[in-house]
Amino acid sequence: MSRDRSPRRLRRRDRNALIAASLAAVSLTASGCVVVHGEREVIPATTKAEAAKALARFTDAYNRADQAFDSSLDADYVTGALGDIDSARLKAGHANNPGGNTAHVPLKLSDAKFTIPKKAGWPRWFVADTAANKGGSARWLFVFTRDSLSEPFQVAYLTLLAPDSVPRFKTDKDGWAEAVPATAAELAVRPQDLSGQYATYLKSGGSVFADGEHTSGWRKTRAKEALKPGLATQYIDEPRTDGDYAPLALRTKDGGALVFFTTHHYEKETAAAGTSVPAPNKDVQALTKGEVKQSLTLEFVSNEVVLDPKTGSGDGKVSMLGRIQGLTAAQGE
Repeated sequence: MSRDRSPRRLRRRDRNALIAASLAAVSLTASGCVVVHGEREVIPATTKAEAAKALARFTDAYNRADQAFDSSLDADYVTGALGDIDSARLKAGHANNPGGNTAHVPLKLSDAKFTIPKKAGWPRWFVADTAANKGGSARWLFVFTRDSLSEPFQVAYLTLLAPDSVPRFKTDKDGWAEAVPATAAELAVRPQDLSGQYATYLKSGGSVFADGEHTSGWRKTRAKEALKPGLATQYIDEPRTDGDYAPLALRTKDGGALVFFTTHHYEKETAAAGTSVPAPNKDVQALTKGEVKQSLTLEFVSNEVVLDPKTGSGDGKVSMLGRIQGLTAAQGE
């Protein structure tokens, strides 16, 4: 599975294959050859039919990996934040249940709605909004991305939202959505700055984000954890914006954007002299290096989705709609 997210120049000379793909603007040379300039032309990321196939391939691979607790079975279909969270979950599951997942219930997705942006260059990506047999009435939002036509679409972000939390997207007359550049300055916060702003907010607070479970609520929870007698808890929050962790944003009808981004977190628990850190559960133990005596450092990857308002609209605050976090490693000392 490729982790290199640099743009690639694509050239194709098979006219029939190009027509079938219908994904690139072309120019015909005197000899009749076709030259694709997908890296420059603003074109749809894919077709709805291909998006549906990508969703089906992911679901099949995810279920096989979950049933066997084997990350190699879906490694080609996940990347970025979800890839880190998923592979660590499967690693811990395999360590504790080498024979497979006896509690496996296949994930079944339905009522899929695809929002596909038109954009130039790579990566190409789209959002799948589905119902599922898990998570109650929540909608499952998957962000699929790829760096070339030769690669499969992979899920980089996943979040679960209440149906009324999914915003309405801006689309053109043909139904294609608008991708918002990471450097867009007409928003309350540029998408490329959201990860860093969130890491700063968790440490120091501020007025960038609206109050909620994953903003002011999480800060309050951390403050309570820090008051546990005999146990000191330290937090380090870091932005993550490189490669497959880059933010991806879609224009909403009100001129703002729905933005997916990633953050990286450490939580260190240190016991007072003469005491020890509470024993971690089996899943944490499976991901822990070293012996847990005086301290335990937990490492997490988190993917967030926010509504980033247009500059000058409302109270100007970014609203956190959802966040999925997973333990990816731990260190005992």
